[in-house]
Amino acid sequence: MYGSTDDSEPAAFRKAEKKYKLYYDNTRKRKQQPRPVDLSEVIDFKSISESYHRNGGLPSGIFRIQCDFDSPVFCLASHPGFYFIPGALPVEEQCRWIKESLTSFPQPPNRTNHNAIYGTLQDLFAAAKDNKVLIHEEQFRGTNNSEVESIQNDTNVPSWNFLDQSDALSRGVTCRSVPASVLLRKLRWSTLGLQFDWSKRSYNISLPHNKIPDALCLLAERMAAPTLPLGEAFHAEAAIVNYFGLGDTLGGHVDDMEKDWNKPIVSMSLGCKGIFLIGGKSREIPPLAMFVRSGDVILMAGQARECFHGVPRIFTDREHAEISSLELKFSDEEHSAFLEYIRTSRININIRQVF
Repeated sequence: MYGSTDDSEPAAFRKAEKKYKLYYDNTRKRKQQPRPVDLSEVIDFKSISESYHRNGGLPSGIFRIQCDFDSPVFCLASHPGFYFIPGALPVEEQCRWIKESLTSFPQPPNRTNHNAIYGTLQDLFAAAKDNKVLIHEEQFRGTNNSEVESIQNDTNVPSWNFLDQSDALSRGVTCRSVPASVLLRKLRWSTLGLQFDWSKRSYNISLPHNKIPDALCLLAERMAAPTLPLGEAFHAEAAIVNYFGLGDTLGGHVDDMEKDWNKPIVSMSLGCKGIFLIGGKSREIPPLAMFVRSGDVILMAGQARECFHGVPRIFTDREHAEISSLELKFSDEEHSAFLEYIRTSRININIRQVF
């Protein structure tokens, strides 16, 4: 996938991914220590924004466009069609979309990476919060159905159901069961609006789907405005939500399945800080690295849609995650499950106009 003409020399994009990826030093200590990484070349738009507000200066190759946003909109001279809006989402809005991403967005008929094995999973976050386990149907045939939360399943996919952990233990369930908390941690993506068929790399308009929530559509339309001519609208028709845990990455790729590349991808970052890479039209072109924090928004339109991009690293340690404002908002007991999740996770919502 990342090969170059010289098999002994990986492509430039792959080099950058390996440079920033989380590795652990070989040690006999019980707690492994992350290998130090040189972050000196990572663009920090938060610092750039703070410096710009103080003295109006910008680093070479970065410029600001005029826009009626509370946050500045920065562009890269080397990547036409790329826009970075640091701190675009206030913390209250960040919390709203974190909660939606965990409770509503993985709900059927939206599809997730779990569909292929388990079918559709209803209320995964609630099941994880309540310490339930997912049990294969054959294991509790003949039991009282009122004690089991049924789940609608895809065609030809075995039936799985959530069961209270205590009930599962009392029934002697010892195989083909998965804790809901494990499934939540293994949630990698969900799709909103028009559903994306990953096997065919195309949108399947025949699959059942719900419309993207109006509030998210309006937010995406407002964020997309800097990329569009005056009076031209962005129509949110599909979204892919990516979920990252410690050590998770998103490999270099190009989003090229939408009809009009002049319409942007609106990408919203939530949770722990990460590193985002944007390169060129081939993996041989060295990418630029930049920090993405909770509340940042990236827009990619036009030529930027043709550039390889990815996420090689997220930071979950207290020093680098930079989620203190989220921790404060989620500090009450009612939101403890959200706090526990987001302390070690990053969520990214990518919204697109398909046609």
